[in-house]
Amino acid sequence: MTFRPFTQVCVYEKQAAPKEKDKCSIQCLECCERNLYIGTKDSTVQHLILPISTNGDLDLSQNRTREGRGRKLGSSSVPVTRLRTVPVLNHLLVLWDRSVSALNMFSLEPVSNLKKIQHVSLFEVCRSSPSAHRSVCVEMVTTSSRRKVARIHVVGVDRWDVVKEVQLLQDPVALAVDGTSLCLATNDRYLLHDYETESSTELFPHNHNRQNVIVVVAERGEFLLNGPGSLGMFVMETGICQRPPLPWPEEVLAAGVCFPYILALQPQALSVYSVLDQQLKQTVCVNGATGLCTTSDGVLVFTDRAIFNLSLVPLEEQIQVLVKHERVEEALVLLDGVQNHLLPDSYKELHKMITCMAGFAQFYQEAFSEARDLFIKGELDPREIISLYPGMESSLCEAFQSQLVQWSKARDLHMLRQEDSTTFHHYLGFLGDFLKAVRGTEQGLLCREEVDCALVWLYTEHGDNENLGEFVALPNACRLDYCIPVLEQHKRFFVLGLLYQSHRQQANAIKTWAKIADGLYDDNTCAHVYEHIVYTLSQIKDRDVVWMFAEWALQRNQELGAQIFTRRHPDDQDTFEREDILTFLEAYPLSMMLYLEFLIHDLNSQEERHHNILALAYVTQISQVIHKEDSDSGATREKLQQLLWNSLFYDVSTIYEQIEPTALHMEKAILLGKAGEHSLALQILVDQERDPQAAEVYCHRVAQGQSTECRQTLLLTLLNIYLSAVDMASAAVDLLNNNAQVFAPETVIQFLPDSWSVQLVSQFLLGSLRETVHRRRMGGVQRGLAQVELLRYKAIWTQASKTMVRVDKGHVCTVCQKHIMEPQFVCSLKGELIHKNCSGCTKS
Repeated sequence: MTFRPFTQVCVYEKQAAPKEKDKCSIQCLECCERNLYIGTKDSTVQHLILPISTNGDLDLSQNRTREGRGRKLGSSSVPVTRLRTVPVLNHLLVLWDRSVSALNMFSLEPVSNLKKIQHVSLFEVCRSSPSAHRSVCVEMVTTSSRRKVARIHVVGVDRWDVVKEVQLLQDPVALAVDGTSLCLATNDRYLLHDYETESSTELFPHNHNRQNVIVVVAERGEFLLNGPGSLGMFVMETGICQRPPLPWPEEVLAAGVCFPYILALQPQALSVYSVLDQQLKQTVCVNGATGLCTTSDGVLVFTDRAIFNLSLVPLEEQIQVLVKHERVEEALVLLDGVQNHLLPDSYKELHKMITCMAGFAQFYQEAFSEARDLFIKGELDPREIISLYPGMESSLCEAFQSQLVQWSKARDLHMLRQEDSTTFHHYLGFLGDFLKAVRGTEQGLLCREEVDCALVWLYTEHGDNENLGEFVALPNACRLDYCIPVLEQHKRFFVLGLLYQSHRQQANAIKTWAKIADGLYDDNTCAHVYEHIVYTLSQIKDRDVVWMFAEWALQRNQELGAQIFTRRHPDDQDTFEREDILTFLEAYPLSMMLYLEFLIHDLNSQEERHHNILALAYVTQISQVIHKEDSDSGATREKLQQLLWNSLFYDVSTIYEQIEPTALHMEKAILLGKAGEHSLALQILVDQERDPQAAEVYCHRVAQGQSTECRQTLLLTLLNIYLSAVDMASAAVDLLNNNAQVFAPETVIQFLPDSWSVQLVSQFLLGSLRETVHRRRMGGVQRGLAQVELLRYKAIWTQASKTMVRVDKGHVCTVCQKHIMEPQFVCSLKGELIHKNCSGCTKS
């Protein structure tokens, strides 16, 4: 068994002459720190001093135990059967010849004031709690060799007193004490007795001889007994068992507890069992062993002539050994069981290590979900996993050294990659899940570069373009010296540009994408790389980079290229001076026109220059295409007309000079109208544009928001133009019929030629008269409604006032100045009294 929780070393061996061999044999031991006491068969107590190292721990690796004083207790060769130290009093209590005596721990001289306690078969010192009787004292329990009684003694520096007696049903053959609880073994059974509450409990019978009866204190409030059927039984002071029994061998001579282990002594060996899982952990060969004595850090096993120390290996070291030998579950049980005996930091680190090892066990069994959870719980350094994969070594920094215990790998991933690509693909999937899960955690942030580089490699190796693009586009810690060759090798040039961009290397990013657009790089993962370049340039605040690639973008497509400046966020519009952009765009007319539209319509620019340039740009574009076959200038002309109608900031004369030589008659008319030359504008629309409908629309457009007289004046001007022309009679009739409600018939009749018949203008006259009658009637209705409203207000006022009017003899009418004698009269709004007949002369 490679795992050994105890290390063995011989600390003492007595060489004696053959005749004295039986006399000097060791009968019992007691240990207190470095002080070791031997009770021999020939009534001798020997003091031994164990060696100590410089750090204060016992150094038992070298057999240099010194012999101190010795004391012969009497002339007869009666063996010393039990020794117990009381360090607080410097007493060594000795059971010899059925009596208990007290010696000084160092000089072994008898304590003069403490007389022997006679007729004692067994005794035990209670170490669990100090006595309540004195400040510096201990309690001791003795059993009588003459009577079936146990006595409770209070032991002080210079006296010991019996404070209580407990009657027993049978003579005890073994005794253990913890607090106020006595655990006794008789010839055929085990008993519990609490001398404070005076309660007794019979536990269970046994069939052991006197030598194999065992009663020892296991832990506070718990006893270990040699039960029937070769079972070590754990019994609480309440009489119940909270632990499962320990299956130990037959013929156990003695037992001791050194948490978390139980040591069972046989004549030729010492068996070490775990309290936590009841399993045998170690067997130590000790020929001729007769007894043992537990110490603070182990156990002393003695034979007739020698003493061996079994020192407990530090718990941290035991756990590490178990992990090293891949006994993960066993290590975890041990760790959880001794948690209270370890420092919090030590427990935490050990628990992490064991959890990670359990994760590796699941990992190599392809239980990937469980492995991932265990690795995260154990806070495993992600680089430990990354280092397992072939091709990933270069992504790790040179300073990285694996801290894991060497794990015998069930599979070599390097070989697996060549022999079983499907299974290796599953391992790659696990790596991706694990790295994504830990990337934002504390363990992932400690090695963020390695994690991000591994993810780039993984996505590239898998051909996962979607996740690869999303990953590198976000802020990351990828090392460019590692990731660039990986992406170039797999021809992921678009993603390479995204990587440059995430590292704020905008120029390199756009340069890479431009090579894709120009066909220098073969990468079909992004079909709209040019649009992406334009969008990126529209978001960049670095002016140098924008100017570096703007010309390239406009040369490919002026319409899309203009978005470099028009799609920019409103808060970033000040990044570039508008005049600088206009100067740059002079070589690109379409882009210039689109940018000016953006300035005027989106940014509401009121600069005259911008409006002039845009209008002239429209004129230039229309002039270039108007004479071409299959040309479509309608959309541009509509934009120009809307600008001329709606804008208030262009120079009319400048634009008119450019338009006058052209055939843009509607635009000329709009400009003349802006200058107040409405007659001339209408003349152009009628004579040159030959579009009566456009002329009529012009009148309505100019008169929009103006008075009716303005509309009537414009239409009359247009009517005169029609009547003056040779072949526009039908247009004049249509104008009259379409606007009968606007024209005043008495005015129009004066302009009509005498040759026109009534029938020709009957529709106009009928519509005009109807409109006139309608207006009059509507006026009457409005007046009637106004009068009703006035009366309603008067009625409301009268009801609200409810004022009483008192008329005396002396009241006179305010109109005729005569006395009011009639019962009927009128009261004005001012409160004046008026004759009824006089009310018509003033407002009432």
